[in-house]
Amino acid sequence: MKDNKEVTIYDIARVLGISPSTVSRGLKDHPQIKKETREKIKALAFKMGYQCNKFASSLRKNKTETIGVVVPKLNSYFMATAIAGIEKITNQHGYGLIISQSQESVVKERSCISTLFNSRVDGLLISLAYDTENLDHFNIMFNKDIPVVFFDRVAEYNGSLSAIIDNYKAAYEVTSHLLEQGCRKIVHLGGNLLRNVYSERFRGYRRALKDKGIRYESDMLIISDLSNQTGIDAAQYIMSMKKPPDGVFAANDSSAVALICELKKMGVKIPDEIAVAGFNNEPISQVVEPNLTTVDYPAREIGEIAATFLINKLNNSETVGLSTIVLKHQLVVRESSLRNNLSKTT
Repeated sequence: MKDNKEVTIYDIARVLGISPSTVSRGLKDHPQIKKETREKIKALAFKMGYQCNKFASSLRKNKTETIGVVVPKLNSYFMATAIAGIEKITNQHGYGLIISQSQESVVKERSCISTLFNSRVDGLLISLAYDTENLDHFNIMFNKDIPVVFFDRVAEYNGSLSAIIDNYKAAYEVTSHLLEQGCRKIVHLGGNLLRNVYSERFRGYRRALKDKGIRYESDMLIISDLSNQTGIDAAQYIMSMKKPPDGVFAANDSSAVALICELKKMGVKIPDEIAVAGFNNEPISQVVEPNLTTVDYPAREIGEIAATFLINKLNNSETVGLSTIVLKHQLVVRESSLRNNLSKTT
């Protein structure tokens, strides 16, 4: 018969013949408790099935030592890698994570934030959903002085902190590279311009064209959800044009790879007829043939920086003097864009 009785520190103390306070300190590895005693306490606690009452502890300290994370999608390589960076830092500082996904919906994002608020998280890390415009749903956090750090898809809001790369500069470099390879009619396969990452990449693309004296044409912009299907649809669209483009800059790698595969099915030579570049430097960029030119976006580092930002804020650290930190990116040139027989660089 199962015994559902909760094991307490008083039960452990009674078996070992020591005080409950000694058990409590031993479980916390307090240096005043002898190592041998600590080991006995932990061994018996494990044997008896003792569980630390985190809820009671959090009520006493008014702290749950838990951080909430909201990302658009968990099946994204970029986001999975960023979460790995977040987890590395939070583990080092003794914080747990509650991870949720908005599924690219502001409605779901509001629900996630409400749930995390009710779970009494100490802080929030978030990358905004595709369609988020109004940010009032963050007020429940700010009104309780719960710090919020945005990463990747960010917004300036109520003194919050942000971790990003210079998407404008990165897109300028990608587009300039395609222009240097002889492209003169470049399609930009972008995302929702509500989001900083996509609006900045579009802005960098347009600026590079302007600096080269090439007029921007509205039919060269394709706004989509940047899925694999998007790449397929984009390939079919551009090949239906009277004069197809000679270059494509996609705002992520997955749509760029799908586009390359579809173009190849249609008999298009990459990069001779159409040069292609993506963004994020995901593993798939080195699997597709030809390998994809892209931008290396340090996902793990951005997760680490965002988490460090938040923990410093929670600890009232004076090192938090910035509202935004910008990480370095790198243009990675591969065969998908090399039309001038230039040597490959990374």
